[in-house]
Amino acid sequence: QVHLVESGGRLVQAGDSLRLSCVASGRDLSHYAIGWFRRAPGEDREIVAAINWSASNTFYADSAKGRFTISRDNTENTVYLQMDSLKPEDTAVYYCAGRLFIIETTSSEYRYWGQGTQVAVSS
Repeated sequence: QVHLVESGGRLVQAGDSLRLSCVASGRDLSHYAIGWFRRAPGEDREIVAAINWSASNTFYADSAKGRFTISRDNTENTVYLQMDSLKPEDTAVYYCAGRLFIIETTSSEYRYWGQGTQVAVSS
């Protein structure tokens, strides 16, 4: 069992930056790919970014390309999502999710989920 806990979300202004953290416990995170997903009010959950177990492969949604950076520190069992140039449309609850080794972009492929952290971007 992998237990994931997100943190770092808060209210910011458009153009600001935030770094979200996803800390894992229970298993060695180095065996897991981690995806960051988000769900805005009234919208479906969507993938934002993902990173494979070794950090040799990453994925970014079009909305995140050029603004967000996913990274991991397996020694700290933590995956980060650096979000720059935030926009009001980035407002959502952000979740991290884990699956063994390889990136997938579909939420149903991820077995372990955190409880989410709220990001709100004011204009």
